Amino acid sequence: MPELFTRRTLLAASGVLMVAPALAQAKRPIGIIGAGNIGGAIGALWIKSGHPVMFSSRNPDELKDIVAKLGPLAHAGTVAQAIAFGDALFIAVPYAALPQIGSDYRDALKGKIMLDACNAVPTRDGDAITKEADTNGTGITSQKYLAGTRLVRAFNTMGAKVFETQSNRPDPKLAIPIAGDDAEAVRVAETLVRDAGFEPVLVGGLDAAKKFQQRGGPGYGVQASAAELKQKLGM
Repeated sequence: MPELFTRRTLLAASGVLMVAPALAQAKRPIGIIGAGNIGGAIGALWIKSGHPVMFSSRNPDELKDIVAKLGPLAHAGTVAQAIAFGDALFIAVPYAALPQIGSDYRDALKGKIMLDACNAVPTRDGDAITKEADTNGTGITSQKYLAGTRLVRAFNTMGAKVFETQSNRPDPKLAIPIAGDDAEAVRVAETLVRDAGFEPVLVGGLDAAKKFQQRGGPGYGVQASAAELKQKLGM
C-alpha cells in the first residue's frame, strides 16, 4: 500500500511539473482594432512571441489571407469580437475614427487595457480633431474618445517597416516610448513592447505623450536605444 501511494504521488507530481511550464508559457490574448500596416506588423510580432492575436475588420473575410500566413495563433473577427477576445487591445486606425469607435463600443471597452498607436493627420483626419490632439496632447485626446479604457500610448512613433526590421535586433534594443496613467496598464504595455522585440521607455502619464506625438514631439521618429531616447527627452 505505501508503495502504491508513492507511485501515485510521483505520477501526480510529474503531471503537475508537465503542466506548470505550459501554464507559465501561456501568453495574453490580444485584440487588434485596425489590421493595416501598423496593426499587422505589431500583431505579427506578438504572434511570433507566442501571443494569440485576433485582427479585426468590418469585413473579417478580408483578413483570411493574413491570418493563414501567420499560423494557428492568428484569428480574424469583427471589432466587437476582437474586443471580447483580448485581455489587452491594440488600436491603430485613422485618428478620426476614434470618436465613433469609442461611442459604438463604449460598454465593451470599459476597463480594457488599450495600447494606442493612432496619430492625427490633418489631410486624412480633418483639422478639428488634429488641432485638438496637437493642443491637448494625443494621449489626453485619445483617452477622451476611448473613455473607460486604461489607455497607454505606444508604437506611434515609427512606420511598420522599422518595426518589422528592427524587432529583436542585437542589444541595445530599439526603444519604444510609452505613456499612461494606469500603473497596471503600463506594466502590461511594457511586457508587450518587450515581447514584440523592443525596449519600453516610460515617459510619464498620458499628458507626457506630447513628447513623442507626431508633430512637435522630440521623441517622434527617433530610432535610438533606451539610453539615447532618454537623453533626447531630457529624462
